[in-house]
Amino acid sequence: MTGRRPATTGVTENRTHFRNALPDVITLPQLFQNNGYHVARTGKIFHYGVPGQIGTSGFDDPPSWNEVANPKGRDRIFENRIKNITPQFNLGIALAYLEDERDEFEQTDAMVATEAIRFMEENKERPFFIATGFFRPHVPSVAPSQYFDRYKFEDIHLPETPPVDRPSFPSVAHDYFEPNYSLQSNELRTFTRAYLATISFMDAQVGRLLEALDRLKLSEKTIVVFFSDHGWLLGEHGGQWQKRSLYEESARVPLIIYAPGQGGNGATCYRTVELIDLFPTLAELCDLAIPNGVEGTSLKVLLEEPAGNWNKPAITDLVRRKDRSIQAGINGRSVRTERYRYTEWDEGKQGIELYDTYSDPNEWYNLAEEPRYKDTIKHLAALLR
Repeated sequence: MTGRRPATTGVTENRTHFRNALPDVITLPQLFQNNGYHVARTGKIFHYGVPGQIGTSGFDDPPSWNEVANPKGRDRIFENRIKNITPQFNLGIALAYLEDERDEFEQTDAMVATEAIRFMEENKERPFFIATGFFRPHVPSVAPSQYFDRYKFEDIHLPETPPVDRPSFPSVAHDYFEPNYSLQSNELRTFTRAYLATISFMDAQVGRLLEALDRLKLSEKTIVVFFSDHGWLLGEHGGQWQKRSLYEESARVPLIIYAPGQGGNGATCYRTVELIDLFPTLAELCDLAIPNGVEGTSLKVLLEEPAGNWNKPAITDLVRRKDRSIQAGINGRSVRTERYRYTEWDEGKQGIELYDTYSDPNEWYNLAEEPRYKDTIKHLAALLR
């Protein structure tokens, strides 16, 4: 987005509100449209059914964009070549992978990057807001073979798991998938290698975008924001995989921001922030009025001073549906401060969890039943209300 470029990373949580939850509030792209920016999208920004809706607009919000591009590459066209080691699940939630021997530029994400670069080239003389949504590392894990070559099978190790004598945790926290899908260690390691390959492949496409900004001499007047919609488990907690969890590995997301002229560029920020903070942040950085009703808090103060005063927690919630249906399930809500993660299932009726991330960064020891944390729990529970 031209206008200005933060590099700040933090304990960031996914907290998404769909547009129909705030009917009187415009989307962030529309805010920029209304202020004279050319607004374009390529790839996955709003929700998509992956991989089935690759090449379409998915569940997009058409009024948000002046221009869209929906490329479709070999990963979608030759989907029948993908190996699904959990055939009981469709490809969108399966452990499935493909090492593709063909040129990387035939893959959807490379085509997405190419379209984003075209948007930059065609609009370099005017303000633009370009949203570039990469599909990987979403499953199925498809990447060109040269990215698989970066990871040797013998170097792939499964994560440590909690000790068996740790305090109990609510069963609902671990009941989404059968532990490790009942797969053997070598199968899980093979998939993990593919997952890492897709991350490197996606990273390379991000690099192409940054190189294009430099080539077009836009780097010093463009804000760049890199983030993900959720984290991902690789079996760390009770053999649970993927995203539908309230543990750190699943709830935390990467967030890197670069904004020209900000004092914190290149530094790490350890404050706790949320994705809903991006709307007011980008509006303030570009001197745009923030509409009434927009949630979140501008991060501009942290972009200037990453260690600055900040006491805002991050909240993540989900609905635990054991059969992955649309039927109502158990609601889980988690609040993360710089030190603690506190989680309630069904407002505590199905159990609570408390982890001290200073002494227990793996979130292995549930402290919720220890009397000495009574006041801490009371304070954290109030943040969820």
